[in-house]
Amino acid sequence: MAFLVHPVTYSAIVHVDVMITPQPLVRTGGLARLALDSGYSGMLFTEAGRTAFLNVAAAALAAPGLELSTGVAVAFPRSPFVTASTAWELQEASGGLFRLGLGTQVKAHIERRYGMEFSRPGPRMRDYILAVKACFAAFRGAPLDHHGEFYDLSFITPQWSPGKIDAPDPKVDVAAVNPWMLRMAGEVADGVHVHPIGEPGYLRRHVVTNVAEGARSAGRDPSSIDLIVPVMTIVGDTDAERHAEREHARTMLSFYGSTPNYAFVWDEAGFEGTTSRIRAKQKAGDFAGMAAQITDEHLAVFAVESTWDGLAGALCDRYLGLASRIVLYNAARDPERFERYGSVARSVSATSR
Repeated sequence: MAFLVHPVTYSAIVHVDVMITPQPLVRTGGLARLALDSGYSGMLFTEAGRTAFLNVAAAALAAPGLELSTGVAVAFPRSPFVTASTAWELQEASGGLFRLGLGTQVKAHIERRYGMEFSRPGPRMRDYILAVKACFAAFRGAPLDHHGEFYDLSFITPQWSPGKIDAPDPKVDVAAVNPWMLRMAGEVADGVHVHPIGEPGYLRRHVVTNVAEGARSAGRDPSSIDLIVPVMTIVGDTDAERHAEREHARTMLSFYGSTPNYAFVWDEAGFEGTTSRIRAKQKAGDFAGMAAQITDEHLAVFAVESTWDGLAGALCDRYLGLASRIVLYNAARDPERFERYGSVARSVSATSR
């Protein structure tokens, strides 16, 4: 088993979650019970057309013992107090197994979809996280006393507080890509949601080093900041079985890789100009052409390809000692293989211990 070496020592235990697009609530409980029985450590709910928070609530009530997180909930359309109150209730409902994952989203969504202000997203997110944590302290009886650049919270009465819970405060994680956000996460957050194109080289070059720098600047232990890493997998026992998953991975990587702010991730991995080529096809409306920019060489770096019997070992080789949690990105895409991926998750967790 190959272990990765880097300047920060992380726990050897890797938790393996499954990434879920929020479902109609009547389905969530059954899916959560299946995830728990299949061997996943937890479920990470994205946020798109449906909210992540309601799905977490349904899963928490249906499958006690399953770790649950938002990955990620959009922060700025919600006040920090509203987000903190929701997270507090979910932490109580899950028996202390909820993590609040937050992200900024992009300007067009915040202004044109949510109708909210978007400016200086990095500093605003830093202030947001601190405001949420100040609310947690207030729920336990401390004065509500947060005075930041963007959020000023100073008033709470008993009837507006959810009150103390018999669980620790929820962990607060933040999505981060660029060095400033990664340092900020190390300074004030409890974990970092790495971007889906965050391959191991990028983790070593940027995530580990910048999170550690931010943590040390705040007098924190860098190894206490969890790295939550989504992993695209291409799995099957024959090349024909893996072909369809390769094509799906190309499509998803081209979608994520079209963002100009992420161009440096491709470039530093040896694929200079990938973003500009994808964007040229995107502007022409050529979605098949976008996916075609992701070569087999890209896939070898940005995805994990394996047979079923070899997948647990391949994941351990890449991520043990580097990630605190890995999230199987496409395990829920095929209902027939959901349980099989769960067996892989159980094997990775057992091996890492």
